Amino acid sequence: MLSYQPLNPTAVSEPVRVDVHAGQYPSTIWIGNGVSQRAGALLDAHGVGRTRFVVSSPVIWRLHGEQVSRALGGVDPILIADGERFKTLQSVSRIYEALVLAGADRGSAIVAVGGGVIGDTAGFAAATFLRGVTLAHIPTTLLAQVDSSVGGKVGVNLPLGKNLVGAFHQPAIVLVDPLLLATLPRREFRSGLYEVVKYGMIASPALFERVTSQTKAVFAREPEVLVPAIVESCRIKADVVSRDEREGGLRRMLNFGHTVGHGLEAVTKYRRFRHGEAIAYGMLAAADLAVARGALAERERQALATLITQLGPLPPVVDLPAGEVLEAMRRDKKVVNGTLHFVIATQVGATMTIDDVTEAELHAVLVRLGLTA
Repeated sequence: MLSYQPLNPTAVSEPVRVDVHAGQYPSTIWIGNGVSQRAGALLDAHGVGRTRFVVSSPVIWRLHGEQVSRALGGVDPILIADGERFKTLQSVSRIYEALVLAGADRGSAIVAVGGGVIGDTAGFAAATFLRGVTLAHIPTTLLAQVDSSVGGKVGVNLPLGKNLVGAFHQPAIVLVDPLLLATLPRREFRSGLYEVVKYGMIASPALFERVTSQTKAVFAREPEVLVPAIVESCRIKADVVSRDEREGGLRRMLNFGHTVGHGLEAVTKYRRFRHGEAIAYGMLAAADLAVARGALAERERQALATLITQLGPLPPVVDLPAGEVLEAMRRDKKVVNGTLHFVIATQVGATMTIDDVTEAELHAVLVRLGLTA
């Protein structure tokens, strides 16, 4: 069972601190409207780097660069291309070169400003440059704020699979500012919401119910609804990571929906789906498998399917061959000693990991999901 404290949604008004007790050094998350505007002072307070190098993308820097630069006392960013297909070793190499030319050393810090791709790529550079320098995150997408910037997983993709090259490198600090989401397109915002739904499915029926009953307010980004959802998602992940940093057991629950989701992303070369959209399909597949095995009640699967439909449309999958997705899943990093560890739901708010799922079962699930047999 998880030990995080369920959130009283009416209690979030001041910035909230969430600590992650994993890795060699502590990691702290600050969540609240406007915390990014205090970035310099907060990084100072947490001892983040003598010199700081910001990694961002051209689009993100146009939207938020002036504010972030002002908060950090003026910086010239290292800009790399955004999008899953650019989350590569080539992008990491560009960061390395810029750091070397700027005279970065082991006392330096990398500050990732952007969504999940920027955070993962810059984080991998921080984990490996000079065998590791300090990392900080200022996430600018909902998905990054509730998931990818928290927990210390960093890495890049290979053409054959997602996140196949990576490391565990805890950020010293994560500044989660919901005000930065004002510029986020609806589709990108919805992509992040699917990860919030994931947290409800794995650990919090109350969070799941609030997203279900307050969908309109969530999309309106009303602070009294959105901020508590972000805080609770971060608290759940912080609790899991603090108890299992390197995915030896408990942390696998965070992969709910990700096995099939990563397969869909890989076969479409990271061009069709936003990450959260692929995970939404993955959660539907995992719930379907759970019902077929008698581990999940049909009404619970239907509640998940209804909520995903309620949040908005997903890209089509009818043209994707189930066999190709299965092949991509065989190469997934969740395969250990040839065995795929697959997370299924047992009810809204609880999961279990199975290691005996057959290809026939998975193929049937993918076909029911709508893929080509």
